[in-house]
Amino acid sequence: MEQLTFYCMCLLLALLLLPLAARKLTKKRGNNDGPRLCRRARGSCRLHHLLLRNRSLPHRAMAGIARRLGAPPLIYLRLGEVPVVVASSRDAARAFLKTHDANFASRPWSSTVRTMMVDGQGLLFARYGALWRQMRKITILELLSARRVQSFRRVREEEVRRLVASVAAAAANGGGEAAVNVSERVAMLVTDSVMRIMIGDRFERREEFLEGLDEAIKITSGFNLSDMFPSSRLARLVGGTARRAEANHRKNFELMDYAIKQHEQRRAAMAAAADSAGEEEEDLMDVLLRVQKEGGLEVPLTMSIIKAVILDLFGAGSETSANTLQWAMSELMRNPRVMHKAQAELRDSLHGKPTVTEDDMADLKYLKLIIRETMRLHPAVPLLLPRECHESCKVMGYDVPKGTTVLVNVWAISRDPKYWDDAETFRPERFESTTVDLKGRDFEFTPFGAGRRICPGMTFAQATIG
Repeated sequence: MEQLTFYCMCLLLALLLLPLAARKLTKKRGNNDGPRLCRRARGSCRLHHLLLRNRSLPHRAMAGIARRLGAPPLIYLRLGEVPVVVASSRDAARAFLKTHDANFASRPWSSTVRTMMVDGQGLLFARYGALWRQMRKITILELLSARRVQSFRRVREEEVRRLVASVAAAAANGGGEAAVNVSERVAMLVTDSVMRIMIGDRFERREEFLEGLDEAIKITSGFNLSDMFPSSRLARLVGGTARRAEANHRKNFELMDYAIKQHEQRRAAMAAAADSAGEEEEDLMDVLLRVQKEGGLEVPLTMSIIKAVILDLFGAGSETSANTLQWAMSELMRNPRVMHKAQAELRDSLHGKPTVTEDDMADLKYLKLIIRETMRLHPAVPLLLPRECHESCKVMGYDVPKGTTVLVNVWAISRDPKYWDDAETFRPERFESTTVDLKGRDFEFTPFGAGRRICPGMTFAQATIG
């Protein structure tokens, strides 16, 4: 059965590639080399066409290609019909994220992304323009400002206490020897914290929502036939991604409608209770509805945009934070020396306090180094979100054509021995003696990106993961 599936896929790829081969053969015989879309002013750049295996992680595959080519700062790939340039060095990252930032501030729109992201009405995949500038301003000044993030401190502390209590209760079963899936519970902690911050309460349909979010991430982060061969009707028909994307979009927006309804019912119940009215800070849904009501915006804030933004914020805020915390726990288990040092710091700083608050975090300096080292070795978005070349330009002596997709391999850069001593080793102490930070100024370490499209939720993420 597996062989039959393999042969069918080979036949499908052959059918897709035949029209491209026919066009190549009809070109003049003198043009044997074909076009080189990435070209140096003097000489030529190396080209490499990538065929990603189903089990290969894209950032690892691209880092391996760069090594085999002699570690050039840029490599040019063709994913089907789509031209892609990958930045694999600190200087290349600086060129795209700072020097030529304005020209690469937009996102590429595949058919899948267009369906999933409601024609770019959210924040993450919005085209660089009036809507994106407006939503980024609202996000920075209203939704995720330092003051707003601090106002949700009570939510974070309550959810952490709830996590500790649930782990202790689960471990107590079976005479105190029961196994507990801590990773799963950490994911639930982050999910419930973010959802309470979004709509003021834990979501009644949390499991459905998490399933829908996981499906959305799989659809948009994979390499789909219809996106790799956008001119092929056959790819769209047999790939099935368009149908999955449409179904997922409908389901997620139906869940957002339910979340808004739950939010409205909760606010109505609070208003009816005189003793609780006005006691709580605005949640993020309150903020968006208030901004919508106030009006005066260049682009009207529709309910469709509000739902898309909430989906973006939840996906970015929960998935990335949970992954970072899970990787941190894994590294502590693999590195007993680091774990023992962290435990000693906790004992020395807390002096047996029964309850830990965010005020105590200021004294846990080694714990913060552990989080930084985790983000260096395991960035939550290893290739950052893709950017698109708005107008043809020259980057580091190479020609980058209009419409080219650009990926920055922060995973490879963060493990490059040119910038990091003992790069593959988990060693939090390295950040004690360096001025490198994660705010987008040092391009060997950009887990949140840099430039205009730097993650606007950096303050929020740091508060969530410590």
